[in-house]
Amino acid sequence: MAEKSVKAIENPLGTKPLGRLLFSLAVPTAIGNVVNAMYNIVDQIFIGQGVGTLGNAATSVSFPLTTICLAIGLMLGLGAASGFNLELGQAHAASAMPEIRKAHEERAKEIVARASGTMVLSGIIILILVRIFLSPMLKAFGATDTIMPYAAEYAGITSWGIPFLLFMMGANPIVRADRSPRYSMAAVIIGAVLNTILDPVFIFVCGWGIAGAAWATVISQVVSAVMLAAYFPRFRSVHFTWSDFLPHCKADGSTDDLADDAEEAAGSFGRALVEYAETVIYVCKLGINSLIFQMSTVIVQITINNMLKIYGAQTVYGSDIPIAVCGIVMKINVIFISLMIGLISGAQPICSYNYGAGKYTRVRGTVKLFTIWAVIIGTFSWLIFQLFPDKIILLFGNGGGNELYFEYAERFMRTFLFFTFINGLQVCSATFFPSIGKPLRGAFLSFSKQILIFMPVLVIMTQLYGLDGIMYAQAATDLLAALLSVSFLAYEMHIMPREDA
Repeated sequence: MAEKSVKAIENPLGTKPLGRLLFSLAVPTAIGNVVNAMYNIVDQIFIGQGVGTLGNAATSVSFPLTTICLAIGLMLGLGAASGFNLELGQAHAASAMPEIRKAHEERAKEIVARASGTMVLSGIIILILVRIFLSPMLKAFGATDTIMPYAAEYAGITSWGIPFLLFMMGANPIVRADRSPRYSMAAVIIGAVLNTILDPVFIFVCGWGIAGAAWATVISQVVSAVMLAAYFPRFRSVHFTWSDFLPHCKADGSTDDLADDAEEAAGSFGRALVEYAETVIYVCKLGINSLIFQMSTVIVQITINNMLKIYGAQTVYGSDIPIAVCGIVMKINVIFISLMIGLISGAQPICSYNYGAGKYTRVRGTVKLFTIWAVIIGTFSWLIFQLFPDKIILLFGNGGGNELYFEYAERFMRTFLFFTFINGLQVCSATFFPSIGKPLRGAFLSFSKQILIFMPVLVIMTQLYGLDGIMYAQAATDLLAALLSVSFLAYEMHIMPREDA
């Protein structure tokens, strides 16, 4: 199959009207992300109905594992997607110089192939570590003695799906970057639908309990990952071979001395590894914002779980109810975050391509569009969280009919998610900067929210208000982080050229 050439004038990222273009990329992406987020939520709904509050708490203390996979997968996937589109945009700008254009196209292919290979390797390494350190890890994540048996069973089974989960998370933005958001959406939706079907069958019909939910998740993740892997031979912009995904070298065979040949081959392979590593490092730099955001989220999740265990034990609610409730609310919030990530992921290839091509007016127009939509979606989500917390919580079980459970859950959801209507601005701003080749600014925004702002505020609020301080701390952090992000975005719009290059 002949390798495809990127024709600048034919790429709709640089020509199609922005409104329709963003809609066509963001909507399938947002749907796919929300459906992807539903994996854990569907599990928790069926577990809550079939196992109870301890089952919900078990998925809560296991959730940092999923977030770690999300962190690494999105770092590699979004970083590769940004680098891929930046290179294609530069190929567009060099359309009159075939050799330079060809070099950018080859670089785009290397970025995607090497990032994808690293996803698989990373997933295998994490799987091995989890299998070795499962019990102490769950203890550190906040599991109590009553929660531990459920958490160990659930996390132990779902750990087998980690390589597939990580690849699925990372391959999604790469497939979208090749202008195939519907395919990436379909891959995730098929897996999620399968998970929704298998959950009740395994939990209720087969009587496997929390283990049934775990196996349903693993099977569904495998299906989605295989579908995404099957897309790579059909890439629109470049053509892959198996060797693209591995470090490869070739000795020139210019000497008859076998020892010299072996030495030459070893040196060549060493150079190939260095080149491979340099590409992966470049990808990680572009996607570092996602890693920092998600790993900071892991730290926050673990910290919150442990503080809920400590401060909850001092109240009438005990430790298990706050941990279970917080897990539910945080996973509900993941749906909103998934919408925001879908929105900015749809905008990412537009911004990357046009910034690389010097079409700054289109970048500005895209920023305006995703900002408006972030506020609209955030306001709609805020209304749902404030008006219907009881209905949402009831989906995850009745808490054994415990009135304290519902009392705490409703108050926690309303307070914890109080600034949802502006929270999307932080998510979009932090992800926008890597898309234009400025990952450190996005990384700072993510790090500042989760660590520099949240941690001190959490300490202050819990000292003042005890258990309630945890929900107050999240609300205050969302407000401060949104204000900081808007100031960064406004400054970038001020210094960005107003005329196209």
